[in-house]
Amino acid sequence: MIIVVMGVSGCGKTTIGQQLAERLGWPFFDGDRFHPSANIDKMSRGVPLTDDDRSDWLAAIADRMRELIAANRSGVFACSALKQKYRDQLQIDPRAVHFVYLKGSYDLIWARMQQRANHYMKPSMLASQFEALEEPADALTIEIDRQPDHIVDEIIGAIISQSANQ
Repeated sequence: MIIVVMGVSGCGKTTIGQQLAERLGWPFFDGDRFHPSANIDKMSRGVPLTDDDRSDWLAAIADRMRELIAANRSGVFACSALKQKYRDQLQIDPRAVHFVYLKGSYDLIWARMQQRANHYMKPSMLASQFEALEEPADALTIEIDRQPDHIVDEIIGAIISQSANQ
C-alpha cells in the first residue's frame, strides 16, 4: 500500500507522514526531495511553480511508487498533489495508492507557516497554494486542528477499517 499525505504547504504533510510511516513501520518519502533544483530555486525566490515545473517532479514520485509496488513494499509519501491532474499522475494503481488530504483553514496554516524556519516555501506563497488546490473527492479527508498523534490515529483507524472492508 502507498499512502500519499497531501495538502497545501504548511498543513503538516511531513510531520504527519513521518509519524504515520514510523507507526506503520514503512519508509517515508518527502515529496520535496524529488524536486529538481530549478523548482527549489523558483520557490526560494517566491515564484510559484507552473504545471510544467511540476511534471517531472510528479513523474519522479510516481516512478518511486512503481518501484515500491513492484517490490511488494509499502510506503508513505508527503506530496502537495494540489490538483486532480497531479493526483491522476500519481494514481498509478487504484488498489495500492491511497490519498489522505490534510485540510485546514488558511488562517491556521498561515499561523503555522510563520513559525517555520529555514524552509524554501515562503509563507507569502500560501495564497497561490490555496488558489491551485482542488479538494479531492476521493481521498480520506482529515481536519488538521488537532495534535499530530490524534491525526495519525485517525488515519490508521481509517486504513484498518478500509482494509477490513476489502
